[in-house]
This record gives sequence, structure tokens and C-alpha cells, in this order.
Amino acid sequence: MLESMEPIDCVFLDLRMPDGVSRDPNAGGGLEVLEELRNMPARAALPVVVLTAFATSENTVRAMRLGAFDHLTKPIGRDQIAALLKKIELSQSGSRDAAPIQPNASLLPDEAREARSAPRLLGFSDALRDVQKSIGRAAATDATVLINGETGTGKEVAARVLHDASDRRQAPFIAVNCAAIPADLLESELFGHTKGAFTGAVSERLGQFARADGGTLFLDEIGDLPWPLQAKLLRVLQERIVTPVGSNAQVRIDVRIVAATHRDLQAEVAAQRFREDLFYRLNVIPIHLPPLRERPADIAPLAAHFLAIAATGSTRPKTLGDDAKKLLLQHAWPGNVRELKNAMERVFALARGPVVVANDLAFLSRTPGSGDTTSGLPAGWLDLPLPDAVEQLERLAIAHALSITSGNRAEAARRLGISRQSLYTKLAAYGLG
Repeated sequence: MLESMEPIDCVFLDLRMPDGVSRDPNAGGGLEVLEELRNMPARAALPVVVLTAFATSENTVRAMRLGAFDHLTKPIGRDQIAALLKKIELSQSGSRDAAPIQPNASLLPDEAREARSAPRLLGFSDALRDVQKSIGRAAATDATVLINGETGTGKEVAARVLHDASDRRQAPFIAVNCAAIPADLLESELFGHTKGAFTGAVSERLGQFARADGGTLFLDEIGDLPWPLQAKLLRVLQERIVTPVGSNAQVRIDVRIVAATHRDLQAEVAAQRFREDLFYRLNVIPIHLPPLRERPADIAPLAAHFLAIAATGSTRPKTLGDDAKKLLLQHAWPGNVRELKNAMERVFALARGPVVVANDLAFLSRTPGSGDTTSGLPAGWLDLPLPDAVEQLERLAIAHALSITSGNRAEAARRLGISRQSLYTKLAAYGLG
């Protein structure tokens, strides 16, 4: 029927298809049928809704990468189908004569994506499903992507998933943390330098733009990029050329830029700390990663997953008890997925029995940000003038960050959400250095 000339308004495609549906005898399911549709000129623009009984990051991203209109988890009610058909009708109005999109549908096999080493955006909440769909759509293009989310939400993982789903997946994925590199070295890190360009430049060095040629450059914490470098990055985005430090030679590059930040860049623009023109160049495809507290449906499955990873190679796996799951849902998770992962590694090492109980997670109730908002403050702080109270809290937060990172200042700065140079300044001011 799909090969016939009979008009079709839309297709609902199950991820698991019976034998004989696809023209390809080796095809393994609905995504292969979707791939065939996209290669048929008469059906390439046909709206397709993929259905599955169990959605994963891999099949969601892949479906959207192949141009699916949506990817839904069964069972689906009549009202949901009616609303979806209305969306399809609205999206198709005025576009009947438009040229069909011809996505490059070559993707890695599902088996490779299931590999434990492959980056995955795990979760089953509607909020995370929306993120997975956005990544799949973005992967079908070569546009610049800006990922926004709190620290620990998985911005680099999202960038890696995007890279792996794109046509650039065989080329390098290079990650640069703009907050972890001193401002005076960041230009050389990004663009490279010639021998003798500055003190210590004893040899020529390729920058990360050149190393990522053909692939993806992930610029983490782009909101911390120094103002002078913002203008240079803007020029790279506009002209696709870089000039190494100490050289007049222009090097053409072929790189996809994915940037990420925990900051509100629009607020930074308003405060004149971030260039407005650079913001619009970066914000071509915005993707927001919601904090863990806004997707509680993901907490218990993620915790079980991290607990299983912690048990890799062990003969004594552990599971979560009901009281432990309840406590996990009550915690605010200010550190998001990263905090949850660390908590599961800790509880696997310290819990005595095969079942993790609430008492094993007692340390969560002592973390900053949980419980009463004032009882944990030192006596007298609430009576201080606000600037003095803020100074005391900042001093305590810096000392805590240095303590839990074993004195690693770059990691402490990242956890605090400030640049390393800002941390150095505060350490000197508070006599903590």
C-alpha cells in the first residue's frame, strides 16, 4: 500500500512490525519502514507517528532523526489521537506543495547504541521525552544548538547523544569547558597558536576547533566566555574560519557548534555580560534540560540504573527498597542527575544489606538545600546585614566545594557555577587560598 499512488494523510507506525511489512527482508521493525518511507519520493514528507510499548532514548532520538512527526508510548487514548491528528492537519496546511525533506537516514545499528559505553539520556518522564525528541530533530540538521540547564542535568551527555545521532558521528567530538580554563589561555585552547606566540609556546599547537574539524565542538559553560573572546567566537560562527594566536593565516573549519550553559543568557545579555549577536548565533536550536526535581518519574529508574552500574563486576548487586525510593522522591536534588549518580555509588559501597533502605540514604537529609530553610544556618546569620550574611554564605560554600573536590579548584569552580578566575579572586579576598 505504501508503494501505491493511493493518497495517505498520515501513518501510525509501530516500532515492532510483523514480518513481511518491509520490502527489506532483513528489516527489523518500524524504524526501518520509516527509513524506507523517507527514501520514497512520493512518501518522503508523509507525517509518521511512531508507537512503542517501551520508549528508550535511542529509539526516540532515532525516530525523530528520521523525521517522525512524533514518538508516543502505548497505550494511547482516542482523545490523544484526535489531538495529534489536529496537530498534523495544522502542520500540513499550506505545505502540500512544499518540496519533501530528504534526510540522510544512515544511522548506527541499535546494537551499537545499546553499548554500555555509549552516551544515553535516560528517563521516561514526558519532560525528558521532549528533550529526546528535540535532540533527534536537531540531529537531522547541521545547525548550532544551545543547551541550557542546571549543573548536573546532563548537558554534555545530551551533546554527545546529538553528535552520535548526526551525520558527523564518525568525526571527533571535542568538549571544552570555558569556565575551567584561565582566560589568558582559552584563546590558544580554542584557536591554537604558533611557536613563540607567547611565553611558554615552545611549539605549534592545534586548537580545539581544528581538532574537531568535520565533527562537533561542545563549548560547555559558554556563559563564562570572556567578553573579548565572545567577539572572536562570533566571527568564527559567521565566517567558519579561525586564526591561531601569533599567526595571520586563516584556517577554514567544518565544525558543528553545540554550546551549553547553566546561566540565563538572555539575562546576561540584558546585563551586558554576554553579546546579544553571539546569543542569537548560538540559540538557533535551543534545548532545555529540566532539573531532576521537575521530573520525579525519572528518579527511581535512574537510581536503579546507577546502582546497577555501581555493581558492575560485583557478585553482590543491590536493589532499592520502597522506603528508599520514597526518600529519593522527597529529596530536592540540587545537584541533579550527577548528585543522584554519586549518591548511588556511595550507597552501594556503604549499604550493608542487599536491599537499600531509607537509613542507608540518611546522608541526603544533611545535604545543603534540603529540609527547613533556616534551621541549618549558623546562629546569628539572620541578624546580619544582608551583604555580610551573603559574604559568610559565599565563604562557606567555597570552603565546602573545595572540601568535596579534595582541593581541585577547577572542579570546585564548576560546582559553584563560577569561572576559575572568579574563584581565585574570592579565595584571595576571603583568605582561603
